[in-house]
Amino acid sequence: MADGVLLLAHGTADSVEEIPEYLLRVTGGRPLPEAAVEEVKHRFSAIGGSPLTPLTLEQGRLLADELGVPVYVGMRNWKPYIADVVHTMREDGITRAVAICLAPQNSRTSVGLYRKAVFAAAEGKVELHFVEQWAEHPDLIGAFAERLVAARDAFRAEVGSPVPVLFTAHSVPVRTVQAEAGTDAPDPYADQTRLTAALVAERAGLAAGEWFFAFQSQGMSGGPWLGPTVEDTLRELREKGVTNLIIQPIGFLCDHVEILYDIDVAFREFATGLGMKVRRPDSLNDSRLLTLALADVARKGLASQAAESS
Repeated sequence: MADGVLLLAHGTADSVEEIPEYLLRVTGGRPLPEAAVEEVKHRFSAIGGSPLTPLTLEQGRLLADELGVPVYVGMRNWKPYIADVVHTMREDGITRAVAICLAPQNSRTSVGLYRKAVFAAAEGKVELHFVEQWAEHPDLIGAFAERLVAARDAFRAEVGSPVPVLFTAHSVPVRTVQAEAGTDAPDPYADQTRLTAALVAERAGLAAGEWFFAFQSQGMSGGPWLGPTVEDTLRELREKGVTNLIIQPIGFLCDHVEILYDIDVAFREFATGLGMKVRRPDSLNDSRLLTLALADVARKGLASQAAESS
């Protein structure tokens, strides 16, 4: 059997002109209000476009170098589409593959859509091991902590006092994480994001009261989204006397709009208006520890497949 690894990501438009078509794919064909489309175009343009695709492709290259097996990258909402990439894998003779979402925490809705897309494209011709989550992998935690400690130490030296940390993860609609009909089990996403944050805080040596958690980038569609929001949390922290703060997202593995605009522009401006100074650690991007985490997850998946086939 020929082995391979498939990294799965959300995807992003390549240009501002493609934003409307991209958003239709994100929403499953449901049109968004024109104001919402224009706002997304504004954010995309303000950061000079999203680097998500080239950064993800580079993460795949680094992983391939580490593993010595082919690594492919497929996007759910833009090129290279998952279906096209899986077709390429089949043409390349890949018959067994581990699929890893580059969203370490499992949300039934989003991760479920990745799973559905991959298995549909494979058509039973590629034996797939789908990794549901890897939110607490030691090297993932180490990668975030490494970036955090560097930023925290520099900020603390600048201001001459300890600096608390606000961990964030992307919000999702509340309806998508409620217990499914006929079950008592809620979606694991909220708990897993908080678990990742707690483990990173522990690795970085943060005590209780030195770190906080919020959900960011709530959507523009109707209905409630998971909170607390970053904005509400910033207000509460300022009322408690916090004037310097680090914001670290722990659900994103590379730079893109939700980091480069939502945090670096919008949250920073909001914090400035409150009299707060905000810093952000570097994103993982080409982190060596991230590569090691992905390699370990992939190797375990491939080993599991080999054992099942023997």
